[in-house]
Amino acid sequence: MSEVRVINVNMGVFEMNDRIADEVRARNKANGVFMVNLMASPGSGKTTTLLRTIEELGSEYRIGVMEADIDASVDAEKMDAAGVRTIQVHTGGECCMDAAMTKQALDEFDTSDLDLLFMENVGNLVCTAEQDTGATVNVEILSLPEGDDKPLKYPLMFTVCQAVIVNKTDTRKFFRFDDEAFVKRVHDLNPDAEIFFLSAKTGEGFDAWTGWLREQMAAK
Repeated sequence: MSEVRVINVNMGVFEMNDRIADEVRARNKANGVFMVNLMASPGSGKTTTLLRTIEELGSEYRIGVMEADIDASVDAEKMDAAGVRTIQVHTGGECCMDAAMTKQALDEFDTSDLDLLFMENVGNLVCTAEQDTGATVNVEILSLPEGDDKPLKYPLMFTVCQAVIVNKTDTRKFFRFDDEAFVKRVHDLNPDAEIFFLSAKTGEGFDAWTGWLREQMAAK
């Protein structure tokens, strides 16, 4: 009878990632860089929200963008056309950025002269929430047409985010969305999460979002 070999694994699967993420945070802090990890479903208006945010804050801060995609460079080209300093990161088929990828991208994209760095993560609500990228804050962008039940279906995403943006409020007349139920569902998971209802198209609600971001940057 063969002997069964038992191996005790003492390191968590995310331990290495978390260690690198802490290194990324320390590096950014030393350089005075505030890094925002933007996560969302495809089609939520992530890029449009980011462009308007940069437009609102561009005169106050030196801003850069790290565009993460499985393939293509469509969003990076949009940023470049808007005059935003940008690097495109291809994840090689992976569904999200992790800390090692972020560190490698930072090595290629000198951010030492930036105040604010946005990472536009790969579009999904699952694995992006599982990986600590080393960002200063995590922000989830949900579009109103996606529905108010997303915190029930993707609880981890809303647990790890310091702020949640509900975009496309200009579509209210076409879609049912229970604001009160949504806020309760988010706060049941994460009582400290800030929630912003806005429209990247019209600019409605942007003052609250950009005001919060300024406060977070001043406090770090």
